[in-house]
Amino acid sequence: MKWRRNTLPAVLAAALSVLPPGRRNGYSHGGPTAVTEDSLSGAGGTAPAPDRPEPPSTGRPVEQGAHTAAGPPDTGSDRGEPRRRLRAWAELLRVSALFSVPGDALAGAAAVGRRPGRGTALAIGASLCLYEAGMALNDWADRDEDAVDRPHRPIPSGRISPAAALGAAGALTAAGLALAARAGRPALAVATGLAATVWAYDLHLKHTKAGPAAMAAARSLDLLLGATATATGVRAPGGTRAPDNVAAAAHRGLPACLPALPATLVLGAHTYGVTAVSRHETQGGSTGTPLAVLATTTALAAAVLRDSWGRAPDRPGTTRAEADAGPVARRLDTGPLGKVTDPVRLLAVTLTGAYLRTAGPPLLHAALNPSPPLTQRAVGGGIRAMIPLQAALAARAGAPATALAVMGLVPLARSLARKVSLT
Repeated sequence: MKWRRNTLPAVLAAALSVLPPGRRNGYSHGGPTAVTEDSLSGAGGTAPAPDRPEPPSTGRPVEQGAHTAAGPPDTGSDRGEPRRRLRAWAELLRVSALFSVPGDALAGAAAVGRRPGRGTALAIGASLCLYEAGMALNDWADRDEDAVDRPHRPIPSGRISPAAALGAAGALTAAGLALAARAGRPALAVATGLAATVWAYDLHLKHTKAGPAAMAAARSLDLLLGATATATGVRAPGGTRAPDNVAAAAHRGLPACLPALPATLVLGAHTYGVTAVSRHETQGGSTGTPLAVLATTTALAAAVLRDSWGRAPDRPGTTRAEADAGPVARRLDTGPLGKVTDPVRLLAVTLTGAYLRTAGPPLLHAALNPSPPLTQRAVGGGIRAMIPLQAALAARAGAPATALAVMGLVPLARSLARKVSLT
């Protein structure tokens, strides 16, 4: 019995040494680490264990767990289609730049010494329609070029057809002219010139050296439209047109809006610079143009603060509030910067500084690094800077309430620019 107790362990040890290593301890492939926990596979326990062969692949890139991802057909695409189409039209029409338009008419009204009225509202409506017509026509005319440089744009990407864009341009132009006609014949004449300039620029002039000048003329005419519609659209308290100012202005035509010419030249010069920079926004590479436009921007800011601008003469039929604007405007002409204690003058200086702050840094960055992204930022900054420039022009004309109303458009423009590109 003692021998059996001593020899039995030795026999068992010798037998175990003969067995293959894979069969020791009852596991097929080594130790317990070969056992797979299906709960950790991420496929609900359906993943094959390492000791079992996988089913043959069907060649599809994602096969594992595909049956669990399948479900009912997506019905959200139908609901999202109107939203996608609306966004495509917002991109085509550059709706984020729309807030730079109403200030043209408001600055024009201030330049002729009038408070905004019915004629000003009609001019704003006409300006918005003509501006959007120009945006739609621009993309229609550039559809082949955009297919190479901007394939994400609505027309080359197929989200909007060329025929729809061209039809929208025609309909918006007709609507703009109709609104201008309601403001009187002088306003219609200016709006017709504005529409002709927009179509000429989009269809031909923008590819020539006259492109920036044509765009500058369009912005100047837009401000002049607001001045004309405001000066010739004033109604007497009884609801009839006052013969002492409206009939005379209609008879004389554009000379009634001569006081607005300095403001039109300032806005036109700024637009010329922005357009000149935009000609390099897809390829970049221009250092001299942003520097020249930065110098022009500084000169325009100094021009807004000059002490020798012409003023609108007193006209019969001017209300007491409109007459009071004359002395306020003349107080702005005291010295190079006027009386800094004058709140109206201080507002004009502040708004001019906001104009420089908005347009200047992006231009400097584009000059230091003339890459397409920074050039596009300079163009966007120039478009946004139009709002404080319009407000500064209104304050310069002695209309602080109008200036503050124009500056109220800045938060709206900034918010929408985050969703829709300005360029």
